[in-house]
Amino acid sequence: MSQYEALADSYDRLMADAAHRRRAAFLERFLRGKSVHTVLDLGCGTGTIACLLAQRGYQVIATDGSEEMLAQAAVKAQELENPPFFLHQEMSRLRLLEPVDAAISTLDSLNYLTTERALRQTLGRVCRWLKGGGVFLFDVNTPYKLRRMDGQVYMDETEESFCVWRTFFSQRTQVCTYQVDVFTQLPNGTWERRFEEHRERAWTEEQLRQFLTEAGFGEITITGDLTTHPPKAEEDRWMIQAKKK
Repeated sequence: MSQYEALADSYDRLMADAAHRRRAAFLERFLRGKSVHTVLDLGCGTGTIACLLAQRGYQVIATDGSEEMLAQAAVKAQELENPPFFLHQEMSRLRLLEPVDAAISTLDSLNYLTTERALRQTLGRVCRWLKGGGVFLFDVNTPYKLRRMDGQVYMDETEESFCVWRTFFSQRTQVCTYQVDVFTQLPNGTWERRFEEHRERAWTEEQLRQFLTEAGFGEITITGDLTTHPPKAEEDRWMIQAKKK
């Protein structure tokens, strides 16, 4: 089963809407005043952030590698006057019709790139499709967070779904594996169980800076999550800002 095939239907119910709105508000504050009209949302998932930015007047192109997540996104965008344009693409194979003013990627999408080659290719493609001086703002789960998750069990619950996450971290590969059991209530009252596995790579600050520089970015800044302050030692998520040279 592909990643997010089972979770796609339940993803929005399990995620806090307020968290998405805070993240979209932070992104807009960052983009405001930078003459940004077109925005790429890389790894858009069910499209919540893309739709929130579109509602704020941006022309949004949103890509994701999961057809199931994009199907949820398309439904969400139906009533918008200025809906995002959704594309089914792997991040490392990004291809747009024309360059954009800015690019974003949220909720640890780039952690899903578990090889140096895939991350380098993705950063290179993002730089390729940014206009000169364009900005790329993204977040990642930190090595501190992913290492801390080794051997943990997490549960998420709504009235119609129940999700159990088991996590394992490999020091050798620096990859955290999430084994996910998703229980969904069917219309007849019975419950269906599905399983899928996710893998996230822990990338260091040094690696991110090196790969961004090699891809053609400069003015690289790493801060704590949803802040402009330097990250703390025990930070769960970093925000990375980079500008195309």
